[in-house]
Parts: sequence; structure tokens; C-alpha cells
Amino acid sequence: MRCFLLLLVICGCQVQANTIYDELPSSFNSNEHYVFYSHGYIVEGEHIRPRHPKYGTYDFPAIKKALADPAYNLIAYHRKKGTAPFLFAKKLAADVDILLKAGVPESHISLVGFSRGGALSILAANELKRTNINLIILAGCASLIKKHPSVRAYGKVYSIFERSDQVGSCQFLIDRSEATKFKEISINTGLSHGAFYKPKDEWVLPVKKWLKD
Repeated sequence: MRCFLLLLVICGCQVQANTIYDELPSSFNSNEHYVFYSHGYIVEGEHIRPRHPKYGTYDFPAIKKALADPAYNLIAYHRKKGTAPFLFAKKLAADVDILLKAGVPESHISLVGFSRGGALSILAANELKRTNINLIILAGCASLIKKHPSVRAYGKVYSIFERSDQVGSCQFLIDRSEATKFKEISINTGLSHGAFYKPKDEWVLPVKKWLKD
């Protein structure tokens, strides 16, 4: 019985060590992995489940729950309304730098973002200029990135876009960048930009596979 209880305690600690944070945790384990997920523009503000007239409800809590995994710690900030992209990207990069200075290897850190969040992840990677950080862009190579040709992608880059969405490939970004690895796939849900508003298997499963590989 004692052995069972000890095992239960150990397992419980392991599960708690890989959790969802809405702010940067106060302590880190250099052996663990950390994933920053940045939501789309529509979630900026008070509501965590805002509704778009065309794309429907953006279910931020459900997306966080779906992305969470015992293989890593998920950090997902809820940004304020009117967040300045370049300033937030500097904050995101600074938080990553805190992890690096705490001994977390570059390869244990991933920046994941959808739409505006994808652009923020790109901007943060551009600030950091690290070659082994993982950068996952979900329909994030839109006007904000196109209008700033000096912005480049760094690290190991994985891009996913929806075929029915006007926000398409990130190849133009890679062509001007110094990424150490690049892979891109498209999904075909017919939901345009709304394909990423909910945790659909079409994009969640490949994202989690990339993160764990």
C-alpha cells in the first residue's frame, strides 16, 4: 500500500510539473520543455471566448486544453486590448531569454502562434535570433509580416495554413530568413481563418507531434 501511495505522489508531481500557465512561471527545470502559445487578435481584451461574425467562437480555453501535454509546460498569455505587436514581441522574447538564462536549452523552447499570435511569435524569434528555438506559425504570415521585410524567421520553423484562407504560405518569409529548418503543410477544412478558432485535429495533432518530436 505504501509503495502504491508513493507511486501516486510521484506521478502526481510529474503531471503538475507539465501544466498550463497564464504567466511566466517563477521557477524552471532545465530538463523540461516550454511552449509559448499566442492567440489570435480577436481574443485581445476581456473575453476568452469572443465570437467572430463569420468564423464563429474562438475557444481560447479549449485550445489551451487541447495543446497541453505532459511532454511540456504550456504558457499562454491573454493579451490586453490594443496590445502593440512589436512591444509585446519584445516582452515575449525577454521571457524566453529568462528561460535561457535559467539553463533551459534553446531546443526545449517553442513559440507557437495563430494569426496575430503567429506574427508575434515570428517577431519574438526575430528579436532572439536563436538557431535552435522551435517556431510554429499557424496562418500567421499576413500583412504585418509582409509589410516589414527586415523581419526574419529564426530557428526550426513549422508552418500550417488553411487552403481556403487568404493567409497562405510562409515561404516568402523563409526566403528572406535564416531558419535552420523549415517544413510547411496545408490543411483543408473549408473554414478559412476559422479553422484555427477551435482545437481541430487537423492542426492540433501535427503541432503536438512537432513539439514532441
